[in-house]
Amino acid sequence: MQQIELMAPAGNFESLQAALDNGADSVYFGVEQLNMRARATVNFTLDDLPEIAKRCQLKQVRTYLTLNTIIYDHDLSIVKTLINKAKEAGITAVIAMDQAVIMTAREIGMEVHISTQINITNIETVKFYAMFADTMVLSRELSLRQVKKITEYIEKDQIKGPSGKLVEIEIFGHGALCMAVSGKCYMSLHSYNSSANRGACKQNCRKKYTVIEQETGFEMEIDNEYIMSPKDLCTIDILDEVVNAGITVLKIEGRGRAPEYVAKVISCYRDAIDSLNNGTYQKEKVITWMQELEKVYNRGFWNGYYLGQKLGEWATGSGSHATQKKVYLGKGTHYFPKPQIGEFKIEAYDISIGDTILITGPTTGAQEVEVGDMMVNDEKSEKGKKGDMVTIPLGFRIRPSDKLYKIVENKVEA
Repeated sequence: MQQIELMAPAGNFESLQAALDNGADSVYFGVEQLNMRARATVNFTLDDLPEIAKRCQLKQVRTYLTLNTIIYDHDLSIVKTLINKAKEAGITAVIAMDQAVIMTAREIGMEVHISTQINITNIETVKFYAMFADTMVLSRELSLRQVKKITEYIEKDQIKGPSGKLVEIEIFGHGALCMAVSGKCYMSLHSYNSSANRGACKQNCRKKYTVIEQETGFEMEIDNEYIMSPKDLCTIDILDEVVNAGITVLKIEGRGRAPEYVAKVISCYRDAIDSLNNGTYQKEKVITWMQELEKVYNRGFWNGYYLGQKLGEWATGSGSHATQKKVYLGKGTHYFPKPQIGEFKIEAYDISIGDTILITGPTTGAQEVEVGDMMVNDEKSEKGKKGDMVTIPLGFRIRPSDKLYKIVENKVEA
């Protein structure tokens, strides 16, 4: 069975480290502007590129810079600066949809990946972009049967990219889906003058709407469905079929998600891919993985269009259906390396023996553990409260100002 590259989102150093710690083979990220999450609070800066490359190279993880928005003339100098800096830092490839980005990267010999915004749906389009790119993300609206036909043609016709290797096919495997064809949407632009195609989507499709009959003014609320807001894509229960379609890269969506989301999703898909490779992929494991995935942000799950569905499965609410949530407790103050103990200042709510806690930080990533032992203000105790200094045995290093959370059950409305 072909080895699948598991590609993780990284919106900041916390998520990047979470991806590295949980088995990602590659990461993709945006730098400041000109990426499809340009308005997100989680974007790296040019100065972060060397550190991103360094961390990933230590774990032999590939790095992809997303430069996949519409590009205007006044952006061209920024494009050249970003690509040159990425090349200089040792970033693996650029994900692009605009020909200006593609050509700029090719001119300096940087690897190019074609973004889903190009909307590749057939083998002739693959042949065209093979002149410029080694990896291509197919349209999200294709079925696995259509994907398989494309990968078979690549093998049969020996379609190769600039590297001289067969073109690699990447598809989305998990995360948010958009109502628009492969993400090309104009609703936000028309409603708020904020272009989704420039990374500034306001997500007005995620809201609930009332239909008004023009002649009479009769209003009708769409019953229990957000008809422009699809459920999140999930392929972990059909991963054997996905792999059999001949893909090379499985992309996890979520650069705007929290580090614990990245940790949980990458961990589950890492386990699933490894299970496929060693012949232990089975229904019982799928059930467990699905239960784990439901713990972090999601709008409900469906298999997308991969099994041939003509219509989407719509969300029943505007927010997350996650079965768990995090509650802020405090922050790290010190780590004692010999006994491997972390010290925390509790700033909100209580912490108790048996609690599941989450610790996040730019170097720590997202670490989830159960509290089995605890000292409160230098005395053994089963409970700490606001204002207390708490020490907890940990199998990993924490840093000052790492954030401490408690994981609790989240009641989701049906």
